[in-house]
Order: sequence, then structure tokens, then C-alpha cells
Amino acid sequence: MAWRIDEFCASLTSVAPNTEAAYRRDVTAFADWAGRASVASPAGVDRLLLRRYLGYLATRRYARRTVARKASALRRYFGWLMARDHIPVNPSAHLVAPRGDGRLPEVLSARAATELVTRPTSLVPEAADPGSHAMAWRDQAVLELLYGSGLRVAELCGLRPGDVDRTARTVTVWGKGSKQRRVPASRPAVEAVGEWQARRDHLVTKVTPADALFLNRRGRRLTPRDVRRILDRHSPAPTHPHALRHSYATHLLDGGADLRVVQELLGHSDLGTTQRYTHVSKERLRSVHRATHPRA
Repeated sequence: MAWRIDEFCASLTSVAPNTEAAYRRDVTAFADWAGRASVASPAGVDRLLLRRYLGYLATRRYARRTVARKASALRRYFGWLMARDHIPVNPSAHLVAPRGDGRLPEVLSARAATELVTRPTSLVPEAADPGSHAMAWRDQAVLELLYGSGLRVAELCGLRPGDVDRTARTVTVWGKGSKQRRVPASRPAVEAVGEWQARRDHLVTKVTPADALFLNRRGRRLTPRDVRRILDRHSPAPTHPHALRHSYATHLLDGGADLRVVQELLGHSDLGTTQRYTHVSKERLRSVHRATHPRA
């Protein structure tokens, strides 16, 4: 009760479940470390102790991005404590953490992305059983929406049957902070969704939720782990689901899309988050120039 971690996590109503879980782990890890230093509550924490903790993380060879994330969690936690008068002073104010390493997001080429999203149904023979056909179309619809509409994995897993308007070719999604947006869907994506919905009953069981568009082989709502398995099964080279969202944004910018439009399509509240994709495009231009120009 002294650290009020449960109360803090309960206040995080505007973040995704995975983010809340990360905050809980980060704050709990700090509380455990502080306890070993004989600090039993937030009232005993000062800025020097927080700086010592970040130094401790560095000596444990945590990546700079990880240390920066943990520092961000602590700033939010102590800010919450002070806002509710649980502590008189915020020790994390102006706490400086190492910046992340600035790695550019992984991006597939347009050809590789197209081959990936069309791969599932091409692998299913005509004589396959109905359940295999259903999962092939489900996999193709999942990959088409990740790449064709730039959905986050959590957004895709949360889709309901009525969220895909196949006539208008749009998808309504709930993003971070419970923000709703409507994005275009490609023709192949809505066709794949339609083929999957026509076969969805092959995976329905007694535990199937009626409001889940995508199901796993057990008839439950598709999870991010299930999506990762789909990608592992169909991708010729190791990659991750978010790489399709990165590729979606980069290919839009490469094709001349306005940065503000891409921001709206991705559901970013901060334009700075979208701007990193311009760096990816510039890096690809440099790579092509170096590889193809005789004077590069």
C-alpha cells in the first residue's frame, strides 16, 4: 500500500493494456530496488536516489531505450503521486535519462510486402479442408489490414465484424487513448475480409465472442501473439507485425503522401512520431543512390 502501485495503474485509463503492464513492471522494479536500499515508500525517494537507480540500470547493461522507458514510467508515477498529494515534492522533475538509440523502424520493400500479404491463400491447395481454407483467408485478411491500412496489432485484434465497411472500403478502429478513427482499406483487404467472414463459422466454438472479427484456431478472439505466429508462418525472413505498419507509412511517404495525412491515418497525436518515417525514406534514398549511381 505504501507505494500505491495498484492505484497508479488503475489511473492509467488512457493507455493500452500492454503499456499499463510495462508501467507496473517498471515501477515495481524500482520499488523493489529502493526497498533493498532501505527506502520503504515514495516519501523517502529523492532525485539523487532516482539518478542512482538509472546508473544502476546502466551498469546492468540495460539498453538505452529501456532505461529511457523506465525513467519515463517513473516520471509519470511520481507526477501522479504529487498530483494526488501523496508526496509534497516530485523527485522525478527534470530527471534526465539517456535518449533511446534512435533505431529506424524496420521497413519491407513494396515487393516483399506484397508477396507476404498474398502468400497465405497461395499455399492452400484446392483439396484442403474447410478449416484450413478459413484460416488461410483469415491470415491473408490480417496481413492485408496490417499493411494496407497501417493498423496496430492491438487495433486489429479488437476489430468487430461491423468495423469493416466493405462497401465504403473503410475500417473503424479504436486506437491509443480510446481514440476512434476511420481509415481506408484496400480492395484486396476488404475482399480477403469478405472471404474470411464467409468461412468464419468453421472456427466458431461455444467460447467464441460474437463481437470478434478475427478468431484463432480455438475459436477465441485473435491475440497479438496469434498475429505474430501468423507472420512467422508466412514471412520468408524474420520480421514482426509492426514492421507492416512501418512499411505502410514509409511507402505512403515515398509515394508523395502529405505528412499530416499520414499522421491522421496512423492515429498519431504527435507529428514528431510520424516524422521518423521521413528519416526512413531519406535513408532508403541514400541506399539506392549508393548502390546504383556510378559516382556515389
